[in-house]
Order: sequence, then C-alpha cells, then structure tokens
Amino acid sequence: MNIFIKKLNYITTEEKLRATFEKFGTVVNCNIVMDTVAKRSKGFGFVEMSDDTEANRAISVLHGSRLDGREIMVKETKPKAD
Repeated sequence: MNIFIKKLNYITTEEKLRATFEKFGTVVNCNIVMDTVAKRSKGFGFVEMSDDTEANRAISVLHGSRLDGREIMVKETKPKAD
C-alpha cells in the first residue's frame, strides 16, 4: 500500500520517516519530495508498505500525530482517475 504524508517538518529525513513507519511493519520504499532549487523538503512524502493491514494501522495511529514537532497528515494514496 502506498501512503501519502503531508505537513512534514523540513528537517525530517527519509531515515526518520522510514523508522517511524517501520514500527508498524515492513517499509518497501520511503521518499520525501525535495525542492531541487531550494535543496530542501517540500513538506510531503510517500511511504510504501508491503502489508495492507500494517499500513492501515500505521495510518490510523500516525494521522494527526507529531513528527519532529509538526502534526502530520497521513492517508492512503488513491490511483488517479483516467
């Protein structure tokens, strides 16, 4: 399952984000989107987890929680409509 995380603190690293989600299960991929001009985080990212049950648990626990001092928003990504 792919998970979208927004309102990330600009200091949050991919390693920290991965470690946060690994508390709930196996993280396949973790990516914080970077602004190539400013060379910093854009404040959002994605985590892919291998098990939907673990991913849903992570979403329910982490949505609205604080990470590096900011309240984050966490939800499942939905495929784009054609």
